[in-house]
Amino acid sequence: MSRSTERFDRVVIGGGAMGLAAAWQLAQRGIRVVLLERFEPGHARGASHGATRNMNNAYADDHFLDLYDEALRLFRELERRSGRELLVLDGLVTHGAEQRVQRSYEALRARGAAAEMVSAATARERWPGLRFETDALVNREAGRVYAADALEALAGLARQHGAELRYGHRVVGIEPGADRVTVTAEGPDGLVRIDAERAVVAAGAWTAPLLGELVGLPPLTVTEEHPAHFAIRAGYESAAWPSFNHFPPELDVRGGSRGTVYGMLTPGEGVKVGLHLTGEAVDPDARDFRATDELRRELRAHVAEWFPGLDPDTAEEISCTYTSTESERFVLDQSGPLTIAAGFSGQGFKFVPAIGRVLADATLGEALPPEPFRLGSHASPSAPKP
Repeated sequence: MSRSTERFDRVVIGGGAMGLAAAWQLAQRGIRVVLLERFEPGHARGASHGATRNMNNAYADDHFLDLYDEALRLFRELERRSGRELLVLDGLVTHGAEQRVQRSYEALRARGAAAEMVSAATARERWPGLRFETDALVNREAGRVYAADALEALAGLARQHGAELRYGHRVVGIEPGADRVTVTAEGPDGLVRIDAERAVVAAGAWTAPLLGELVGLPPLTVTEEHPAHFAIRAGYESAAWPSFNHFPPELDVRGGSRGTVYGMLTPGEGVKVGLHLTGEAVDPDARDFRATDELRRELRAHVAEWFPGLDPDTAEEISCTYTSTESERFVLDQSGPLTIAAGFSGQGFKFVPAIGRVLADATLGEALPPEPFRLGSHASPSAPKP
Protein backbone atom coordinates (compact mmCIF):
# COMPACT_ATOMS: atom_id res chain seq x y z
CA MET A 1 0.00 0.00 0.00
CA SER A 2 1.33 3.43 -0.94
CA ARG A 3 0.52 6.59 0.99
CA SER A 4 0.13 10.05 -0.48
CA THR A 5 3.16 12.32 -0.41
CA GLU A 6 3.88 14.06 2.91
CA ARG A 7 5.57 17.44 3.07
CA PHE A 8 8.27 18.53 5.52
CA ASP A 9 10.85 21.28 5.68
CA ARG A 10 13.70 18.78 6.06
CA VAL A 11 14.08 14.99 5.94
CA VAL A 12 16.99 13.28 7.70
CA ILE A 13 18.03 9.87 6.40
CA GLY A 14 19.72 7.77 9.06
CA GLY A 15 18.92 7.58 12.77
CA GLY A 16 22.38 6.94 14.17
CA ALA A 17 24.29 9.53 16.15
CA MET A 18 24.82 12.02 13.31
CA GLY A 19 21.26 11.88 12.02
CA LEU A 20 19.81 12.31 15.50
CA ALA A 21 22.12 15.25 16.19
CA ALA A 22 21.03 16.93 12.95
CA ALA A 23 17.34 16.30 13.76
CA TRP A 24 17.81 17.81 17.24
CA GLN A 25 19.55 20.90 15.89
CA LEU A 26 16.91 21.42 13.19
CA ALA A 27 13.89 20.81 15.42
CA GLN A 28 15.06 23.20 18.13
CA ARG A 29 15.27 25.91 15.46
CA GLY A 30 11.59 25.41 14.63
CA ILE A 31 12.17 23.41 11.43
CA ARG A 32 9.56 20.75 10.62
CA VAL A 33 11.75 17.65 10.28
CA VAL A 34 11.18 13.93 9.86
CA LEU A 35 13.92 11.33 10.39
CA LEU A 36 13.83 7.97 8.60
CA GLU A 37 15.80 5.07 10.10
CA ARG A 38 15.91 1.59 8.61
CA PHE A 39 16.32 -0.29 11.92
CA GLU A 40 15.10 -0.04 15.50
CA PRO A 41 16.43 2.52 18.02
CA GLY A 42 19.90 1.63 19.32
CA HIS A 43 20.39 -1.21 16.83
CA ALA A 44 23.76 -2.98 16.59
CA ARG A 45 24.14 -3.10 12.79
CA GLY A 46 25.96 0.19 12.36
CA ALA A 47 28.46 2.37 14.20
CA SER A 48 26.53 4.24 16.90
CA HIS A 49 25.62 1.50 19.38
CA GLY A 50 27.41 0.52 22.57
CA ALA A 51 27.82 2.06 26.00
CA THR A 52 30.99 4.17 25.73
CA ARG A 53 33.30 6.07 23.39
CA ASN A 54 36.54 7.98 23.90
CA MET A 55 36.16 11.70 24.39
CA ASN A 56 39.52 12.14 22.73
CA ASN A 57 41.22 15.42 21.80
CA ALA A 58 44.68 14.03 20.96
CA TYR A 59 44.72 15.72 17.54
CA ALA A 60 47.18 18.06 15.87
CA ASP A 61 44.78 19.53 13.28
CA ASP A 62 42.77 22.65 14.03
CA HIS A 63 39.73 21.46 12.08
CA PHE A 64 39.35 18.50 14.43
CA LEU A 65 40.22 20.47 17.56
CA ASP A 66 37.72 23.21 16.69
CA LEU A 67 34.99 20.59 16.37
CA TYR A 68 36.08 18.98 19.64
CA ASP A 69 35.85 22.21 21.60
CA GLU A 70 32.37 22.90 20.21
CA ALA A 71 31.25 19.32 20.84
CA LEU A 72 32.39 19.51 24.46
CA ARG A 73 30.24 22.60 24.97
CA LEU A 74 27.24 21.07 23.20
CA PHE A 75 27.49 17.78 25.13
CA ARG A 76 27.24 19.86 28.31
CA GLU A 77 24.18 21.56 26.83
CA LEU A 78 22.68 18.13 26.10
CA GLU A 79 23.34 17.11 29.68
CA ARG A 80 21.57 20.19 31.04
CA ARG A 81 18.58 19.85 28.77
CA SER A 82 18.15 16.07 29.11
CA GLY A 83 19.09 15.69 32.78
CA ARG A 84 21.49 12.85 31.86
CA GLU A 85 25.17 12.46 32.62
CA LEU A 86 26.85 12.00 29.24
CA LEU A 87 30.51 12.91 29.88
CA VAL A 88 33.07 11.70 32.41
CA LEU A 89 36.17 13.81 31.92
CA ASP A 90 38.59 11.77 33.99
CA GLY A 91 41.44 12.24 31.52
CA LEU A 92 42.90 10.81 28.34
CA VAL A 93 46.43 9.39 28.19
CA THR A 94 48.20 9.12 24.82
CA HIS A 95 51.59 7.46 24.35
CA GLY A 96 53.70 5.68 21.76
CA ALA A 97 54.83 7.28 18.49
CA GLU A 98 56.76 10.18 19.98
CA GLN A 99 56.64 12.62 17.06
CA ARG A 100 52.91 12.19 16.70
CA VAL A 101 52.29 12.57 20.43
CA GLN A 102 54.48 15.69 20.52
CA ARG A 103 52.57 17.27 17.62
CA SER A 104 49.30 16.76 19.44
CA TYR A 105 50.74 18.22 22.63
CA GLU A 106 52.02 21.32 20.83
CA ALA A 107 48.68 21.88 19.08
CA LEU A 108 46.78 21.56 22.35
CA ARG A 109 49.10 23.85 24.28
CA ALA A 110 48.87 26.46 21.53
CA ARG A 111 45.12 26.53 22.15
CA GLY A 112 45.50 26.79 25.92
CA ALA A 113 44.08 23.30 26.47
CA ALA A 114 44.56 21.48 29.78
CA ALA A 115 47.32 19.21 28.47
CA GLU A 116 50.67 18.14 29.90
CA MET A 117 53.47 15.71 29.14
CA VAL A 118 54.52 13.32 31.90
CA SER A 119 57.39 10.85 32.02
CA ALA A 120 56.84 7.13 31.48
CA ALA A 121 57.73 6.53 35.14
CA THR A 122 55.14 9.04 36.31
CA ALA A 123 52.52 7.55 34.00
CA ARG A 124 53.19 4.04 35.32
CA GLU A 125 52.78 5.30 38.87
CA ARG A 126 49.51 7.10 38.12
CA TRP A 127 47.99 4.34 35.99
CA PRO A 128 49.50 0.99 37.01
CA GLY A 129 47.05 -0.98 34.88
CA LEU A 130 48.77 0.32 31.73
CA ARG A 131 52.38 -0.09 30.60
CA PHE A 132 54.35 2.93 29.40
CA GLU A 133 57.71 3.02 27.63
CA THR A 134 57.60 6.65 26.44
CA ASP A 135 56.46 9.98 27.82
CA ALA A 136 52.69 10.37 27.81
CA LEU A 137 50.37 13.19 26.81
CA VAL A 138 47.68 13.77 29.42
CA ASN A 139 44.53 15.68 28.50
CA ARG A 140 42.36 16.69 31.42
CA GLU A 141 39.48 17.97 29.26
CA ALA A 142 38.91 14.51 27.83
CA GLY A 143 37.70 11.11 28.97
CA ARG A 144 34.65 9.15 27.90
CA VAL A 145 31.14 9.75 26.60
CA TYR A 146 28.19 7.49 27.38
CA ALA A 147 27.18 6.78 23.80
CA ALA A 148 23.90 4.91 24.27
CA ASP A 149 22.67 7.55 26.70
CA ALA A 150 23.67 10.29 24.26
CA LEU A 151 21.55 8.70 21.51
CA GLU A 152 18.54 8.58 23.82
CA ALA A 153 19.09 12.19 24.90
CA LEU A 154 19.30 13.39 21.29
CA ALA A 155 16.19 11.46 20.29
CA GLY A 156 14.23 12.70 23.30
CA LEU A 157 15.13 16.34 22.77
CA ALA A 158 14.47 16.13 19.02
CA ARG A 159 10.98 14.81 19.76
CA GLN A 160 10.38 17.47 22.42
CA HIS A 161 10.99 20.10 19.74
CA GLY A 162 8.59 18.43 17.30
CA ALA A 163 10.76 16.15 15.17
CA GLU A 164 9.16 12.95 13.90
CA LEU A 165 11.47 9.95 14.29
CA ARG A 166 10.30 7.03 12.18
CA TYR A 167 12.10 3.75 12.77
CA GLY A 168 11.66 0.69 10.57
CA HIS A 169 11.70 2.89 7.45
CA ARG A 170 14.21 1.80 4.81
CA VAL A 171 14.94 4.49 2.23
CA VAL A 172 14.73 3.03 -1.29
CA GLY A 173 14.82 6.18 -3.38
CA ILE A 174 16.16 9.74 -3.29
CA GLU A 175 15.07 12.08 -6.10
CA PRO A 176 16.71 15.50 -5.89
CA GLY A 177 15.13 18.28 -7.91
CA ALA A 178 16.13 21.84 -8.61
CA ASP A 179 14.79 23.18 -5.33
CA ARG A 180 13.27 20.20 -3.47
CA VAL A 181 13.86 16.49 -2.88
CA THR A 182 11.56 13.47 -2.76
CA VAL A 183 12.49 10.50 -0.57
CA THR A 184 10.76 7.13 -0.79
CA ALA A 185 10.95 4.62 2.04
CA GLU A 186 9.53 1.21 2.83
CA GLY A 187 7.75 1.42 6.16
CA PRO A 188 5.71 -1.05 8.20
CA ASP A 189 2.55 -0.08 6.28
CA GLY A 190 4.05 0.14 2.80
CA LEU A 191 5.74 2.85 0.78
CA VAL A 192 6.11 6.33 2.24
CA ARG A 193 6.92 9.37 0.10
CA ILE A 194 8.37 12.49 1.68
CA ASP A 195 8.67 15.80 -0.15
CA ALA A 196 11.04 18.26 1.51
CA GLU A 197 13.03 21.38 0.73
CA ARG A 198 16.28 19.58 1.57
CA ALA A 199 17.53 16.22 2.84
CA VAL A 200 20.36 15.38 5.25
CA VAL A 201 21.90 11.99 4.46
CA ALA A 202 23.71 10.45 7.43
CA ALA A 203 23.41 6.79 6.50
CA GLY A 204 26.76 5.43 7.71
CA ALA A 205 27.77 2.23 5.94
CA TRP A 206 24.84 2.61 3.53
CA THR A 207 25.91 6.04 2.23
CA ALA A 208 27.46 4.91 -1.06
CA PRO A 209 24.52 2.68 -2.10
CA LEU A 210 22.13 5.55 -1.48
CA LEU A 211 24.16 8.42 -2.97
CA GLY A 212 26.65 6.83 -5.38
CA GLU A 213 24.59 7.75 -8.45
CA LEU A 214 23.73 11.24 -7.18
CA VAL A 215 26.89 12.74 -5.64
CA GLY A 216 30.58 12.60 -6.52
CA LEU A 217 31.62 10.93 -3.28
CA PRO A 218 35.22 10.07 -2.45
CA PRO A 219 35.87 6.34 -2.06
CA LEU A 220 34.19 5.10 1.13
CA THR A 221 35.44 1.81 2.59
CA VAL A 222 33.21 -0.09 5.00
CA THR A 223 35.01 -2.38 7.44
CA GLU A 224 33.84 -4.51 10.34
CA GLU A 225 35.78 -3.69 13.50
CA HIS A 226 35.95 -5.67 16.73
CA PRO A 227 37.03 -3.99 19.95
CA ALA A 228 36.43 -5.99 23.12
CA HIS A 229 35.89 -5.51 26.82
CA PHE A 230 38.47 -7.10 29.12
CA ALA A 231 38.08 -7.91 32.80
CA ILE A 232 40.21 -6.02 35.32
CA ARG A 233 42.65 -8.26 37.20
CA ALA A 234 42.45 -8.72 40.95
CA GLY A 235 44.46 -6.01 42.68
CA TYR A 236 43.75 -3.40 39.98
CA GLU A 237 40.07 -2.80 40.69
CA SER A 238 40.75 0.41 42.58
CA ALA A 239 43.37 1.67 40.13
CA ALA A 240 42.59 4.72 38.02
CA TRP A 241 41.57 3.82 34.45
CA PRO A 242 41.81 6.77 32.08
CA SER A 243 40.73 6.71 28.48
CA PHE A 244 43.77 6.03 26.32
CA ASN A 245 45.46 5.98 22.92
CA HIS A 246 48.56 3.91 22.21
CA PHE A 247 50.23 4.83 18.93
CA PRO A 248 52.60 2.13 17.68
CA PRO A 249 56.03 3.68 16.98
CA GLU A 250 55.78 2.90 13.26
CA LEU A 251 52.98 5.49 12.95
CA ASP A 252 55.70 8.15 13.00
CA VAL A 253 57.05 6.62 9.81
CA ARG A 254 54.02 5.53 7.85
CA GLY A 255 51.50 8.17 8.96
CA GLY A 256 47.77 7.57 9.22
CA SER A 257 46.24 5.96 12.26
CA ARG A 258 45.59 2.36 11.18
CA GLY A 259 46.60 0.15 14.09
CA THR A 260 46.21 2.77 16.81
CA VAL A 261 45.07 1.15 20.04
CA TYR A 262 42.32 2.97 21.91
CA GLY A 263 39.95 2.37 24.76
CA MET A 264 38.29 3.40 27.98
CA LEU A 265 36.65 2.06 31.10
CA THR A 266 33.08 0.89 30.53
CA PRO A 267 31.47 0.60 33.97
CA GLY A 268 29.95 -2.84 34.48
CA GLU A 269 31.63 -4.31 31.38
CA GLY A 270 35.37 -3.89 31.94
CA VAL A 271 37.91 -1.92 29.95
CA LYS A 272 37.25 -1.54 26.24
CA VAL A 273 40.31 -2.01 24.00
CA GLY A 274 40.28 -1.79 20.22
CA LEU A 275 42.59 -1.77 17.22
CA HIS A 276 41.67 1.16 15.00
CA LEU A 277 40.82 0.49 11.35
CA THR A 278 42.18 -3.05 11.11
CA GLY A 279 39.00 -4.94 10.20
CA GLU A 280 38.01 -6.65 6.98
CA ALA A 281 36.08 -4.80 4.24
CA VAL A 282 32.45 -5.92 4.29
CA ASP A 283 29.02 -5.54 2.80
CA PRO A 284 27.08 -4.01 5.73
CA ASP A 285 24.15 -6.28 4.93
CA ALA A 286 26.28 -9.46 4.94
CA ARG A 287 28.52 -9.34 8.00
CA ASP A 288 29.94 -12.13 10.14
CA PHE A 289 29.72 -10.13 13.40
CA ARG A 290 32.95 -11.87 14.38
CA ALA A 291 36.63 -10.93 14.17
CA THR A 292 39.06 -13.10 12.30
CA ASP A 293 41.18 -15.43 14.41
CA GLU A 294 44.26 -13.40 13.42
CA LEU A 295 42.78 -10.12 14.67
CA ARG A 296 41.61 -11.78 17.87
CA ARG A 297 45.14 -13.03 18.51
CA GLU A 298 46.59 -9.60 17.72
CA LEU A 299 44.29 -7.80 20.16
CA ARG A 300 44.90 -10.39 22.88
CA ALA A 301 48.67 -10.12 22.41
CA HIS A 302 48.58 -6.35 22.70
CA VAL A 303 46.54 -6.50 25.90
CA ALA A 304 48.89 -9.11 27.35
CA GLU A 305 51.92 -6.94 26.58
CA TRP A 306 50.65 -3.45 27.38
CA PHE A 307 47.90 -3.85 30.01
CA PRO A 308 49.18 -5.55 33.17
CA GLY A 309 45.89 -4.68 34.87
CA LEU A 310 43.70 -6.61 32.39
CA ASP A 311 43.14 -10.32 31.85
CA PRO A 312 43.82 -10.91 28.12
CA ASP A 313 41.78 -14.14 28.11
CA THR A 314 38.48 -12.49 29.01
CA ALA A 315 37.64 -10.67 25.77
CA GLU A 316 33.94 -9.91 25.24
CA GLU A 317 33.91 -8.95 21.60
CA ILE A 318 31.93 -6.09 20.05
CA SER A 319 31.11 -5.70 16.36
CA CYS A 320 30.62 -2.39 14.58
CA THR A 321 31.19 -0.83 11.18
CA TYR A 322 33.61 1.89 10.17
CA THR A 323 32.98 3.92 7.03
CA SER A 324 36.29 5.53 6.09
CA THR A 325 37.71 7.91 3.53
CA GLU A 326 41.31 7.46 2.40
CA SER A 327 42.37 10.52 4.43
CA GLU A 328 40.19 9.58 7.44
CA ARG A 329 38.68 13.05 7.26
CA PHE A 330 34.90 13.20 7.32
CA VAL A 331 32.68 14.12 4.39
CA LEU A 332 30.50 17.08 5.34
CA ASP A 333 29.10 19.04 2.42
CA GLN A 334 26.16 20.26 0.41
CA SER A 335 25.29 18.96 -3.09
CA GLY A 336 22.15 20.55 -4.49
CA PRO A 337 19.32 19.82 -2.02
CA LEU A 338 21.38 17.09 -0.31
CA THR A 339 23.57 17.56 2.75
CA ILE A 340 26.02 14.67 3.19
CA ALA A 341 27.58 13.33 6.38
CA ALA A 342 29.83 10.29 5.98
CA GLY A 343 33.22 8.73 6.59
CA PHE A 344 33.49 9.00 10.37
CA SER A 345 35.89 6.03 10.51
CA GLY A 346 35.60 5.16 14.17
CA GLN A 347 36.43 8.64 15.41
CA GLY A 348 33.23 10.57 14.90
CA PHE A 349 31.20 10.03 18.05
CA LYS A 350 33.11 12.54 20.18
CA PHE A 351 32.12 15.24 17.65
CA VAL A 352 28.44 14.29 17.36
CA PRO A 353 26.62 17.40 18.64
CA ALA A 354 28.98 19.74 16.77
CA ILE A 355 28.47 17.81 13.54
CA GLY A 356 24.72 18.07 14.08
CA ARG A 357 25.13 21.84 14.21
CA VAL A 358 27.30 21.83 11.06
CA LEU A 359 24.70 19.77 9.17
CA ALA A 360 21.82 21.97 10.31
CA ASP A 361 23.66 25.12 9.23
CA ALA A 362 24.50 23.58 5.86
CA THR A 363 21.01 22.35 5.00
CA LEU A 364 19.51 25.69 6.04
CA GLY A 365 22.01 27.58 3.91
CA GLU A 366 23.45 29.40 6.92
CA ALA A 367 27.07 28.23 6.66
CA LEU A 368 29.16 25.76 4.72
CA PRO A 369 30.94 22.96 6.60
CA PRO A 370 34.64 23.48 7.38
CA GLU A 371 36.65 23.34 4.16
CA PRO A 372 38.82 20.28 5.05
CA PHE A 373 35.68 18.12 5.18
CA ARG A 374 34.03 19.25 1.95
CA LEU A 375 33.85 17.03 -1.11
CA GLY A 376 36.43 19.05 -3.01
CA SER A 377 39.06 18.47 -0.31
CA HIS A 378 39.02 14.70 -0.82
CA ALA A 379 41.28 13.23 -3.48
CA SER A 380 39.90 11.39 -6.50
CA PRO A 381 36.15 11.67 -5.98
CA SER A 382 34.18 9.13 -7.96
CA ALA A 383 32.09 10.68 -10.71
CA PRO A 384 28.32 10.24 -10.47
CA LYS A 385 27.06 7.48 -12.71
CA PRO A 386 24.81 8.43 -15.63
